[in-house]
Amino acid sequence: MKQVLKIAGFTLVGLIFLLTIGGKILLSVALTPDFAAENTDSASFAYMAREYPHIVPWMDSLRTTHALRDTVIIGVEGERLHARYAAAPRPTDRTAVIVHGYTDNSIRMMMIGYLYNHDLGYNILLPDLHAHGQSEGEAIRMGWRDRQDVLRWMEVANGIFGGKTQMVVHGISMGAATTMMVSGEEQQPYVKCFVEDCGYTSVWDQFEKELKEDYGLPAFPLLYVASYWCGESYEWDFREASALEQVRKCRLPMLFIHGDRDDYVPTRMVYPLYDAKQGEKELWVVQGAAHAKSYRDNPEAYRDKVARFVGRYIR
Repeated sequence: MKQVLKIAGFTLVGLIFLLTIGGKILLSVALTPDFAAENTDSASFAYMAREYPHIVPWMDSLRTTHALRDTVIIGVEGERLHARYAAAPRPTDRTAVIVHGYTDNSIRMMMIGYLYNHDLGYNILLPDLHAHGQSEGEAIRMGWRDRQDVLRWMEVANGIFGGKTQMVVHGISMGAATTMMVSGEEQQPYVKCFVEDCGYTSVWDQFEKELKEDYGLPAFPLLYVASYWCGESYEWDFREASALEQVRKCRLPMLFIHGDRDDYVPTRMVYPLYDAKQGEKELWVVQGAAHAKSYRDNPEAYRDKVARFVGRYIR
């Protein structure tokens, strides 16, 4: 009997050790991936030229005339956070804060900058989220703690562009989840509406989906362990990082966009998000669009849809 208990004890200790190591590895893969090479300015501008050649003359003009400028704030942990901004071609109070996705940066959202600045005549500000682009940080925050930084960037944008702006916040993928997480917080009077494009319901739901599809593993027990270690290491966990719960609290208008062929953030996620949103809202499911490709594949339709929705609240 003692031998059996001894074996059982060693087995339990071994399982706990393996789960701890596995959870920490999962957390590292998710929040500290190696994407430095593609995250440089030169690589990002080259990517945009390949994917969105029609915006190249506009980007080149902004850069050569020094109209695309840099600004920084200091985060709550003392980290340097960076953003790019550009004024509208003609003076206006209409302003867009544009939020990028996972392992992307402000440059890789310039197609949405083009939509607002070139096509619609808006001022634009595009942050590099924590640990992305030129912003410092030890790990990706999946939008949850980023929401507080974006709220600060919204204040910065309002100040840069005159102090009495009319503002939309527009995000794609993780940036869309961030936008929804922002939307559940108390808003300043200048914030008028939100646009989210292919955001996930929660960090837990997204990681559960990826764990199953990429590794053939259920959420229990590994995702629980990784979420615990996220709380210990970064002071937030996967379950609390919920765009769905934040959207329930949003009282400003929101446009939901999602491609019907999105298998990364599955299209099915947009429906509970849309249903949870109270008040004014609109849903556009884009036929044939894969993840974060709705604008690339349908630039004119995307522009028109955004212009009509946002134009109801920002004049």
